[in-house]
Amino acid sequence: MEHAPAWLINSFIYLSAAVIAVPLSQALGLGSIIGYLVAGIAIGPWGLGLVSNVTDILHFAEFGVVLMLFLVGLELEPKRLWNLRRPIFGWGSAQVIGCAAVLFGAGLAFGYDWRIALVAGLGLSLSSTAIALQVLAERNLLPTSSGQAGFSILLFQDVAAIPILALLPLLAIGEVVGNTAAGNPWLETLKIIGVIAGIVLGGRLAVRPLFRWIARSKTPEIFTATSLLLVVGIASLMLLVGLSMALGAFLAGVLLAESEYRRELETNIEPFKGLLLGLFFIAVGMSVDFAVLAQFPLQMLGIVLGLLLLKGLVIYLLARQLQVPFQERPVLTLLLAQGGEFAFVVFQAALGAQVLDAQTASLLIGAVALSMLVSPLLLAAMDRWLLPRYADCGVAPMAEISEAQNAPVLIAGFGRFGQIIARVLDASGQSATVLDHNAEMIEAARRFGYKVFYGDASRLDLLRTAGAGQARILVIAVDKPEQSLAIAALAGEHFPQATIVARAFDAPHWHKMRDLGVQLVERELFEASLLSAQSVLELLGYSADAAGQTISRFREYNQKMLETVRPFHQDQARLISAARESRRQLEELFAEQRRQAQQHPADQPE
Repeated sequence: MEHAPAWLINSFIYLSAAVIAVPLSQALGLGSIIGYLVAGIAIGPWGLGLVSNVTDILHFAEFGVVLMLFLVGLELEPKRLWNLRRPIFGWGSAQVIGCAAVLFGAGLAFGYDWRIALVAGLGLSLSSTAIALQVLAERNLLPTSSGQAGFSILLFQDVAAIPILALLPLLAIGEVVGNTAAGNPWLETLKIIGVIAGIVLGGRLAVRPLFRWIARSKTPEIFTATSLLLVVGIASLMLLVGLSMALGAFLAGVLLAESEYRRELETNIEPFKGLLLGLFFIAVGMSVDFAVLAQFPLQMLGIVLGLLLLKGLVIYLLARQLQVPFQERPVLTLLLAQGGEFAFVVFQAALGAQVLDAQTASLLIGAVALSMLVSPLLLAAMDRWLLPRYADCGVAPMAEISEAQNAPVLIAGFGRFGQIIARVLDASGQSATVLDHNAEMIEAARRFGYKVFYGDASRLDLLRTAGAGQARILVIAVDKPEQSLAIAALAGEHFPQATIVARAFDAPHWHKMRDLGVQLVERELFEASLLSAQSVLELLGYSADAAGQTISRFREYNQKMLETVRPFHQDQARLISAARESRRQLEELFAEQRRQAQQHPADQPE
């Protein structure tokens, strides 16, 4: 091995440490993140000393965070992101300003210079996007109110890191201030606007045709390479103008959220994201400076405890104000109370700008790393001792479905749609497994005597446990269109023996379901609307038979039109043209019906 290149030796060390530490950590119930952090400590400068270039590795591993935010962006269509603008800027600004103000006040109270207290408060107000989103995803909390609040705050923090970094040179002392200008500020602003506009226009006009061209080559590895090139290129552009790489990757993901290649992009990038995030956590473990910890143990302990307690207090009060459910507040508070990866960048930049001295910067960086190390441990302790007590104050935390089921029918979702189907099956003596991800809904169902299992049906492992591999019929009745499409795609790929019966929320959702090969799709309000329309006709004087025939013809024609436009439903111009032509033909059809009905006066309105 003595002639082996350094990168090969280091790769062997990282993988070996992860393979040993992560399974052990999970076996002890501590989660994978603790395993990665412990692995980093073990192989780092203060452990076995097998790896020393921690900074270089941390910079490289930060790309895992970039890929993670790209995948998060893929789950958010631009319309949905626009709907989240108030939570992002409202909740996010409240968290950052509130935490920074409290920490700044604490710094002043302990006699630190106001510049140091301000930089420390701003840097420590940022949380770990990598750990928080990973834990929220593992616990299936992202669709919940606490998950949405946490995501909005974390996204705002990524945006807030930009003005924080821009502020540092202005706080520099002495002659350093004269070196802060990176050029004409108006020119820098125009560069930033130009890059963002280029990403938006490129995502709309160039990227999708590029992926279509690559896909036609039928070379999977080139598609994967193109996916990574897209993320690397956009991240590099953002870094070039001084913006966050992660923010750029998130923006790219949002622009491709409506792309037909979204699922394939997720599949290709997910493995790289997982590996690089693991490397990032290993690098964080290696970056803990135990020399500073040994030299100033009380100061380090004070900073870590002050960070978690003061920041946690602000976040808990904010969660209460946002009406986050009582049982979800402790997890959200702890995930956001820890320090974050962007704090490393802020404190390193402050050291370079001479706002912080080397000792203070080391203390703050060490405190952030320790908080990221301690938080998963506190989370495990909270799961064991605190959350069971919270269960006594409201709805008990639910365990995911764990026992294998084998009913012939699997119903995903127990809302309005799923309940009716389940009740009909129950009355008919047919057995079904019902899966839902809303704890309050499950508790209500159990009070009425229905057995509903807790679990996210868009997860392949839980679908297998629920019996999707043996089920003859899979009913998709979840309340979110994106989730229903994800379940349909999973079922089509992994459970082809199951016939899918699904509801669609509207015509575009119906088309997307049909594109995934689902044949039995019903629009949820369509039949109810037709029944109401029939009642209106009868109230206007039509006989029951005449009204029924009118509704029957409309239903038949409407379904026929949907099938006709399905091949080009993504072409907005052709779709509008077809809809107008369909309306004209329908008017002619009904006019002919009225002419025929004139021969039967009893069928005419009075």
